[in-house]
Amino acid sequence: MRPTGTAEGAEGFMRPFVSEKMIILKNAQDLEAMRAAGKIAALVRDSVIREVTPGTTTLELARYAEELIRQNGAESAFLGYRGYPGVICVSVNETVVHGIPGPRKIEVGDIVSIDVGVRYAGFVGDTAVTVMVGVTDPEVIRLVRTTEKALAAGIAAARAGNRVSDISHAIESTAQEAGFSVVRDFVGHGIGRQMHEEPQVPNFGPPGRGPKLMVGMTLALEPMINMGGSAVEVQADGWTVLTKDRCPSAHFEHTVAVGENEAEILTA
Repeated sequence: MRPTGTAEGAEGFMRPFVSEKMIILKNAQDLEAMRAAGKIAALVRDSVIREVTPGTTTLELARYAEELIRQNGAESAFLGYRGYPGVICVSVNETVVHGIPGPRKIEVGDIVSIDVGVRYAGFVGDTAVTVMVGVTDPEVIRLVRTTEKALAAGIAAARAGNRVSDISHAIESTAQEAGFSVVRDFVGHGIGRQMHEEPQVPNFGPPGRGPKLMVGMTLALEPMINMGGSAVEVQADGWTVLTKDRCPSAHFEHTVAVGENEAEILTA
């Protein structure tokens, strides 16, 4: 989450792959804390999506999330981050990511991305899902299902011995095979005590590049896939990201821990 999408941000513009020495590996105690943070993030996400109904405003969803986060002894990892004004991000239809909760009412036919980040016991859990509200358009349904499938493909590639770009390639291949475009300006990221750590994890690119994945690495994988072209625009508020052609976009995210044979989803 970064308003300008510059090189430092979690979902910022790509920069060259970093040294493996800059990546923070988590020990067993760290991972246990991250499981706790991830569990709360998932609880809030799943509770909020049940409230995504026609007539509900995006601000009402955020207020509901705020109360749930407080009740679970956590705090929003988003609120105040580089000035972001919301507790969660709620992105509707052509909004790719970083939608600021406000008076907009959910309508039948909308797709709504709920992005939740919480800080608990010194660690961050970050997760997102796109909800369909009475959607009947088969292409929109296919977009959402493909994005979810792309996340699953990325997670399947997040195992020790692979490279970061093996995740990227798995995500991009899934999207392209379905005829959709991957957002290239914003990427996934390492996560831990900080919401944004090394390495960045692009959702595109050839396999076999970048740092080698190792047990103890924790990543927030988050494909952002558009029905139209891949180009996006950051709006005047410095946060809201729209597709340039105003076609719908879907977004799914899990925090995962790299394993020897498979990744552990910390926000399942």
